[in-house]
Amino acid sequence: MKLAFFNDYQLGVITDNQIVDATSALEGISYHTPQELIRMVIEGFGELQPKIAEAVQGKSGESLDRVSFRAPLPRPGQLVCLAGNYLEPAHPERGEFNAFLKSPTGLIAKGDTVELPPADATVFHFEPELAMIIGKTAAHLSQAEAMDCVFGYTQFIDVSARGLPGGFFLGKSWHTFAPMGPALVTADEIADPNQLQVRLWVNDEMRHDFSTNSMGRFLPEVLEEVTKVLTLEPGDVVCTGTHHYGLAPVQDGDKLRMEIEGLGPDLRISVHDPLKRTSWSA
Repeated sequence: MKLAFFNDYQLGVITDNQIVDATSALEGISYHTPQELIRMVIEGFGELQPKIAEAVQGKSGESLDRVSFRAPLPRPGQLVCLAGNYLEPAHPERGEFNAFLKSPTGLIAKGDTVELPPADATVFHFEPELAMIIGKTAAHLSQAEAMDCVFGYTQFIDVSARGLPGGFFLGKSWHTFAPMGPALVTADEIADPNQLQVRLWVNDEMRHDFSTNSMGRFLPEVLEEVTKVLTLEPGDVVCTGTHHYGLAPVQDGDKLRMEIEGLGPDLRISVHDPLKRTSWSA
């Protein structure tokens, strides 16, 4: 099932080129924020899935290009990102495991704009990544049990400002630096998340075209490593890194489009730089 928030955070199901309102399936559920709602859907999906399916069965929806999408996880408790994790010509062997926490307040959705900050960055990069959505509280996972804790997947772009002091904080957690979605695709829809093609275009020029099978650590090991350090909870997001070969400067006015096989519709965003910078050192 492809779930998505649209317009005023209505919960919908994406089918073909439509999104069908599923809010009638949520009658009796009390919540305060969209994140609280999606967490309740994730935690209660065994009971809610047939109700959602019934709510959209045979119903006409709205065309995808006529709605405003919202991030499918509007404010996760934790947004974990991997540093590296792909085997590349320049790095044919995997290195030490490394990850960081990125600010969830930077999340934006399809159709939104990334605002490049007036910081003295050497370059801005946009990294397309497969993101896992956690479905159960998880700590000290083994690889054998790790995937049972994954509720689904979504598309994610890790926007990065290079060359700033402060490590991952100043490099990764500016406002709008976390485009996501638009769909949250339940895990049963994806036969093998480590066999998906990831593509990113900038102004219709393809920059990235790689498979998740070139990860240095596949998803079960990623979750094993992350949960050695912290406890993941339903609605948390773990982003799995990118293949760096396609990285190149992104600047004011650029239009980006990302697609991961099976996780569509595509994620489209714009870029705005108030300083109109065009020269980069990297």
